[in-house]
Parts: sequence; structure tokens; C-alpha cells
Amino acid sequence: MKKIILLLTLAIFVNACKTKVETTLNPADYTVTSQEIEAMVTYLASDDLKGRDTGSEGIGEAANYVESKFKAFGIKPYYNTYRDNFKVGDLDAYNVVGYLEGNDATLKDEFIVIGAHYDHIGISKKIVENDSISNGANDNAAGTSGVLALAKYFGAKKTNKRSLLFVTFSAEEKGLLGSDHLAKRLKQEDFNMYTMINLEMIGVPFKDRDYIAFVTGFDKSNIAEKLNGYSGKKVIGASEVAKKYNLFRQSDNYAFYKAFNLPCHTISSCDLSNYDYYHHVGDEADKLDYNHMVELINSIIPGIEKMSNTPTKEITLNEN
Repeated sequence: MKKIILLLTLAIFVNACKTKVETTLNPADYTVTSQEIEAMVTYLASDDLKGRDTGSEGIGEAANYVESKFKAFGIKPYYNTYRDNFKVGDLDAYNVVGYLEGNDATLKDEFIVIGAHYDHIGISKKIVENDSISNGANDNAAGTSGVLALAKYFGAKKTNKRSLLFVTFSAEEKGLLGSDHLAKRLKQEDFNMYTMINLEMIGVPFKDRDYIAFVTGFDKSNIAEKLNGYSGKKVIGASEVAKKYNLFRQSDNYAFYKAFNLPCHTISSCDLSNYDYYHHVGDEADKLDYNHMVELINSIIPGIEKMSNTPTKEITLNEN
């Protein structure tokens, strides 16, 4: 009998230790992988979602997918639900907004917004090789997967002293309507924003540049300098193509810049000079470089992590 009791006690102890080790190690060991990024993009850019046009059944399924990921990653709804509802004409539209509270009693009142649009243009009138679905893999299932990967990372690590708002925007393709709605709403609610980072078309690499990605509005703030310094390498650079076409005004960062007059930028690795399938039915998941994507995401993580922990707001607008 004593021997049986001893064995049972030992078994309970071993299982308890095993549970403790798994609970302790899993979050600390988490890193973003190319396999999970590819799985996210493949789902969001699948034919089943029919191009994720605003107001469509497909974008509703995409929203459900984002919500399920946020919930699994420990990212809470910012409002009563994850959805920030608005109208586009007669269409129902919604941004998906998740929230990770900071772990510092004072700094948690300041927010960093991390966003990407998850809508695309839906069914194309131009049929190419019997295909009419504009799947929007690079534009912008790629950026959406980046937001989800960052949500998973920070949800696991919980190293952020400042609070993080993870957002996927709808109706970007209708004229940046989702980000405009949310930025104005947050401004009216006296939202204490520090900065906003938007991810747009991060699915393909540059071949001839000394940086991984560029920020739009490079000269408007010191964000590139700070992100590179925080990360310990040149992750971010300037794109002359982006400057020429004023891409700073062409993505969801711009609504936040207008509303808050703070550093709000888009990070991208595609300035349309290195991808032939913009708003094209050929923008499919198999066209993207997932090793590049995971390198970029893992390279900006230290920057966002440091940004969320500095005692003072080090990222500022330039005077010019």
C-alpha cells in the first residue's frame, strides 16, 4: 500500500511539474513562423471569401476569423464586442478592434495602434484565365496576417507597458472609410494615442535596397530612425516611389494622422515597383514570399516592444 501511495504521489508531482513547465515555457518560446503566416494569408485570400469586398459575405467570414484569432491570443474586445460598426451607403461595415492592456500603472493609459485593412475589391469585371476573384493576398491579407502575428506575440509575452490596440480596417478600398470612422470616433472619446503603425502589402521583398521595408511619410517623424535603433539593424528605409506617389495619404495611417496630428505611418515592402498584381485577380497567396514576411515581422517586433516600454514618448513629429 505504501508503495502504491508513493507511486501515485510521484506521478502527481511529475504531472504538476510538467504542467508548470509547459505553462511557463510556451509563451516565452513563441516566435512568429512562416507556416502560420502562410496559413493566415491562404485562408483570407482564398476563393471562398471571394475577394472580401465591403458588405459581402466573404468579409463577414474574414471578420469572424480575425475575431477568433484575437480571442485565442488573449486580445480582448476594445468596445462591447470586437466590431466597430459603420455604414458605407446601404452596406453594413465593421472594423475589428482588439485590445491588450499595458502592464504599467501609468503608461497603460497611452496607446499604440497597430492596424491593417482586411477588405479588398471582391469580384473583378475583368476575367483572366477564367478567374474573376481579386483575392487580395498581398493587398492586404498580408498586412492583416502581420497584425494577427503581432497580436499573438504580444498576447503571449505581455511585455508591453503601454496598451496596444490591434485593428483590421474595412472599406479601405472604398476610400479609407473604416480608418476614418475609427480615428474620428477615438478622437471624440479622448483616446490617448502615442503613435499608429499600419501594415500594407508586406508580402514581397525588394531585391535592390539596403532595408527590408519602407515607411510612408519617412520625413514626417523620426519613426524610421527609432525603429531601426530599437531593432539594432536597418529594417526601415525611405522609398522614392512612395514619396513620388504620396503613399502617405493612400493608406489607413492617414486618417489617424489627420485626427491626432501624431506620428502615424504605414510600413510596406511593396511600392508597386516590385509586384505586378496590384488589384489583379493574380494577387494570390502562392505569389507571396513567406520567409520574407516572417523576417520583416520578427524584425519590427523589437521596435514595437521597445516603443511600448520607453519611459517617455521618443517618437515625435519632425518640425518641418
